[in-house]
Amino acid sequence: MSAACTEEQFLGDVAKHEMIVIRDDGVGRHVRFKEPGTSNQYFDLITWPGHLCYTGDMGTYVFERTADMFEFFRKPRRADGSLSINLGYWTEKLIAVDGNRGGGKVKQFDEAKFKRVINDYRIGWMRSAKESGALDKAGRRELWEAVDDEVLRMLEDGGDRAQYAAYDFCHDPRSNPKRPYGWTFTDLFENDMTEYTHSIVWCCYALAWGIEKYDAAKQPAAEAVPA
Repeated sequence: MSAACTEEQFLGDVAKHEMIVIRDDGVGRHVRFKEPGTSNQYFDLITWPGHLCYTGDMGTYVFERTADMFEFFRKPRRADGSLSINLGYWTEKLIAVDGNRGGGKVKQFDEAKFKRVINDYRIGWMRSAKESGALDKAGRRELWEAVDDEVLRMLEDGGDRAQYAAYDFCHDPRSNPKRPYGWTFTDLFENDMTEYTHSIVWCCYALAWGIEKYDAAKQPAAEAVPA
């Protein structure tokens, strides 16, 4: 499954979901969201002091931060009306992730990012080699094709294999006096070539949307209490 998950896709998945309050005792809550008659794309939000557990079709994620985790995730909608989520900050609060989903990770290798990083390197090499005279046109073509053959082609065997190939890549290591150490992907590890998984993005939308639904259901009851 693609790492990409948009709010539109999420809202389509939960369009027929209903909220079921199983427990509601201060910061101790168990709230379920599901479409009647099916468990497809269902999820539960369970809180206890200092913790929130999301569990459902997208896996299980346990967050730890403040006494009331609904308060922590409770954010007003953005100016354009979209749900407000903060993937970077929220995932920093994770203390457990279901290992059966994405190998227990919230981020995964992103092939498109890897290709962009590799291409940025070799475009820079082409310009530098032309300006310095380190490679003629044929030499530059050979270097370009070497990256295709020795690095990008390895994507067929998976992201790990391609990354190892990039770390090991060294073209023309000794024969060029203007580039005595050859062309290598220096400091490649400093580039982030991962993206948040589809599941964790979906989960974060579920947190924002689910808490909003819970708050909306509680509001009428609060307004009915005599002054």
